[in-house]
Amino acid sequence: MTLSIVAYGKQKDVINCIRSIKQFVPEGVVSKIYVIDNAASEHPGRAEGFRGALERLEGVYYVNPGKNLGFGAGHNYVLGELDSEYHAIVNPDITLTGDALSAIKAYMDENPDVGMVIPRITDEDGELLKVYRRNPTPWDMFIRMFVPVGFKKRKAYHTMGEMDYSRPFRVPFGQGSFLVIRTELYRRLGGFDPRFFLYMEDADLCRRVNEVSKLMYFPGASVVHRWERGSHKSLRLFTEHVKSMIKYFRKWKA
Repeated sequence: MTLSIVAYGKQKDVINCIRSIKQFVPEGVVSKIYVIDNAASEHPGRAEGFRGALERLEGVYYVNPGKNLGFGAGHNYVLGELDSEYHAIVNPDITLTGDALSAIKAYMDENPDVGMVIPRITDEDGELLKVYRRNPTPWDMFIRMFVPVGFKKRKAYHTMGEMDYSRPFRVPFGQGSFLVIRTELYRRLGGFDPRFFLYMEDADLCRRVNEVSKLMYFPGASVVHRWERGSHKSLRLFTEHVKSMIKYFRKWKA
């Protein structure tokens, strides 16, 4: 299995994430970890220190793409290098508390019709995060972005609130903070659509996966995500999110 992390700052988070992987995942399960540093060209001094810290970790490869590619294109940057059966797409603010990757690999080995897996993703208190969703509609995204109070039933429907999270089930859209995909499928799909600089690229990839295979929720593996919800706090990120939503709905004619 290979693994990629796209970083823009948050260097301590990246290192903590990698250390948790090395702590809980047996040697040999993950052959290579690629860290794509989207901030390297803007902060070359900090990038050198970051590179040095990562190169002291066995099996970790620091990648400087020369500019900020965004989330999806950042992960795509190493697509041609992947020589694995499975590839994990991981956010910097993820930590492992157990051997999630071996469990996912075993599940996918046993289920060849499954092309991508999203595990149980919780906050630091162990509460399940609402990262499992039906395909976005303009109405669902409008409610999420602009109507924080009300529409409880519709929000619960969109976030698959009625599902039994003790059992695997098919997911139309799983948040891209932790996804494991068959490398051959990832390559065949061309990775993420680079037209999405930030946000909605995960919804698009999941939708394309589900057209030819299955994205499954798998409760036999669990990871912790310190979810910051950046577009709810930053006008710049909020604007980027809205732009990506427009691109998504134009692409899928929603």
